[in-house]
Amino acid sequence: MSDDIDLAGARCYAIPMRARFRGITVREGMLVQGPAGWGEFSPFADYQDAVAAPWLATAIEQCTLGWPEPVRERVPVNCTVPAVGPERAHEIAAGSGCRTAKVKVADHPQSQAEDLARVEAVRDALGPGGAIRVDANGAWDVDTAVANIRGLDRAAGGLEYVEQPCRTIEELAAVRRRTEVRIAADESIRQAEDPVRVAVAGAADVAVIKCTPLGGVQRSLRVAEAAGLPCVVSSALETSVGLAAQVALAAALPELDFACGLGTIALLEGDLVAGAGSVRAVDGYLPVPRTPPAPDPDLLGSYALVDPERAAWWRERLTRVAALRPSL
Repeated sequence: MSDDIDLAGARCYAIPMRARFRGITVREGMLVQGPAGWGEFSPFADYQDAVAAPWLATAIEQCTLGWPEPVRERVPVNCTVPAVGPERAHEIAAGSGCRTAKVKVADHPQSQAEDLARVEAVRDALGPGGAIRVDANGAWDVDTAVANIRGLDRAAGGLEYVEQPCRTIEELAAVRRRTEVRIAADESIRQAEDPVRVAVAGAADVAVIKCTPLGGVQRSLRVAEAAGLPCVVSSALETSVGLAAQVALAAALPELDFACGLGTIALLEGDLVAGAGSVRAVDGYLPVPRTPPAPDPDLLGSYALVDPERAAWWRERLTRVAALRPSL
């Protein structure tokens, strides 16, 4: 790791969410500065240090080395619909400017009726030409997944794919054999020691790649190549500083057949980057940044993490993870 990175001067942030997402209502993290600009370190609070280490590696790559040359100038994105009521789901999809929507499902064990209503509302908002994908975050067993996918597919008038319906690779493969809907692997890709296993096991039709938990853009490109599947790049709920690295990955992939899950700034009440540098979709597309965006000093102040205990927790965490240098 470069000694030029100012870890001691890392800035802690806390930005409220527009709706509860992934069990949180406030997104916390840190920004670090290096010779090539800024990077973001924002692993979720429940992640162990070893799991958080690739997140720091991504930030280090971003603020010291930068990114590979893009092969496209803009990236298509989906809007993300959290576990909200159908009226709000309709508003999000209709106002997004996107032609693809990713809908969160399986928010709790008895959620299927709510999920169906949410998906139906999104279909109404997008019209017959829009694409709908759902994400269960590994919540179902095989039989439940097969039954729920059938209902959701009908409610959507045809799903583009279902993301991580079950937890394990073996379960994904079993579901894939029993449904006509494409299966996308997310956690099974980034948590697997060998991403090729997902393809060899016949567990997925699509690989969801997130460069932040994989350790950077360059490593993610190698993972995508090894997986041997069509890829979708998805965010890890970063601010524009970290999200820019995900866009750089999507821009560098040789092929990009699906819209990417990178329109997630809309899930936050605010951002740390102002104006044109903020990674916000326009008419369903994101422009590709060539360099990391810089945070706005006023926004850094507005969204500073002011709780001294939480700020100390983040600084101690950063110190511990940075000490894992051989794994970064």
